[in-house]
Parts: sequence; structure tokens; C-alpha cells
Amino acid sequence: MTGECIPLDGKSVSGLINRGGTFLHTARAKEFETTTGMRKAVRTLAHRRTDGLIVLGGNGSLKGAWELAQKTPTAVIGIPKSIDNDIGGTDFSIGFDTAVNTAVEAIDKIRDTATSHERLFFVEVMGRKRGFLALATAIAGGAEAVLLPEIDTDIRSLCRLLEEGKKHGKSSSIVVVAEGDEAGGALRIANKIRKSTDYDVRVSILGHQQRGGAPSAFDRILASQLGSAAVEALIRGERTKLVGIQGGKISFSSLEVAWKIKKPLDPSLLRLSEILSR
Repeated sequence: MTGECIPLDGKSVSGLINRGGTFLHTARAKEFETTTGMRKAVRTLAHRRTDGLIVLGGNGSLKGAWELAQKTPTAVIGIPKSIDNDIGGTDFSIGFDTAVNTAVEAIDKIRDTATSHERLFFVEVMGRKRGFLALATAIAGGAEAVLLPEIDTDIRSLCRLLEEGKKHGKSSSIVVVAEGDEAGGALRIANKIRKSTDYDVRVSILGHQQRGGAPSAFDRILASQLGSAAVEALIRGERTKLVGIQGGKISFSSLEVAWKIKKPLDPSLLRLSEILSR
């Protein structure tokens, strides 16, 4: 926050809608988590006479934005941006849809190999604490099972489910695993299955490729909507608010709900995943 301040006009930000990541190369620094760092941020905003600040990020960044808002007269607005989609106050966060599409594209390719060689694949997607990404990926990718941090994993039940699939003529299976599943990641769970069955088991960890790539059309529209709404909110004099989308409409919540409210998994999607896995 102490580097050169470069104004951005319409021309300087043109041609960015198809790019992933952040062209500003910004991230929440460890220094900002300290009292000294926070005071430095407050001084910087005052020195530059900053009227408004829009922060895009996940739970950590938005919590930091809220804490900063308590210590500065600068108006702060938050925009949810996380492939985990676990931010309170919004149905969708920027990046989630793109990550799901990336994971599903990978699963479509893995299924070709799984089917050709009659193998069981465990595909690990991101999600240390929440399973939104894994659940959506499993449904869209036609997975036979999904393992989530929110639900205890029963290895015996999983084996029975896979065996039932065999009886119904399935020659291959794909299990989507959230990296934070309480039974372990895909590697540990695959090893447990190897010890209990005679499946030809393979593991694919998608990793950080889920965090990059060209944004999906849905994410491009969502980002445009939330960005425009955030600017308009500042013009109206709004402060310490989270701009989200709920029920298909732009919504405004207190910024602190971003991390204070633990958004639940959609029970209808959980039920759907169970139905489709049979």
C-alpha cells in the first residue's frame, strides 16, 4: 500500500473481462494481519485521501476489510470472490462457476480413461473446509459419489455403493473428494479402498488449475453486476456493506456476515447427488 498510486481510467482496464486472476497483483499481506500493518493501512488511506475502498476476496480478505472499516473514515464495500462459494450474504461468489466448469471438464476427460480401462478414479477438488465446489462438480460431472468435509465419510458404505454400481452394469466409477474431507484427501481414501476391495484405483488431484483460466460467461456477468453495484453503493454513501446476489437479485448485507454466517450446503443438491449416484 506504500507503492506508487496509478490512476486507472476506462482505457487502462479495457480488455480484461476474459482474463483470470488479478491484474493488480494484489493479495492480503501478512503485515495487514498485525496491529502495525493495520495502522499503516489506515495512514495510507488518509494520506491518499481515499473516499472509498472496494475489496474483492474470500472470508479472510472480507474480514480484514471489515476490521479496517472500523478504524478509518474511508467507506469500505466488499465483493465476494472465492471458488469455495462459502461466503455468507450471497448465493454465488465470483470464480465459483469457473472453477466448477474447469473441474467438470477434467472429469469428462478422466471418465474416458476410467471407462476404457474399467477403473475407479478418485478426483480431488479444492475445498479445505466446505464442500460447495465438490458437490456441484460431482453433480455436473455425473460422479458416482462425492465426499464432503461437512459429512462424515463411511468407507464401508462407499464400498457398498460402488459394488451396487457394479451390479447395475457400471464398469467404471468416479468419486469426487473435497480436499478437506475428514477421512483424508483423495490419496488416503483411495488407499483405504485398495485395502478393502479389488478395484483398480487411480487418483487425480486437480489442484490450482481450478483457480485459473478464462472466466465463464456466468462469472463475467456476475463480476460486472457486483462491481457496478459496489460503485453505485459508494456513490449513494453506503458503508461497510457486502454486495452479493440472492434469489437472482443484487443484495446488500452487513460486511461482517461474509464470515460470521456459515452458509449451509443446499439440501436439495445433496439429495440430488444421492439420487443420481444410484
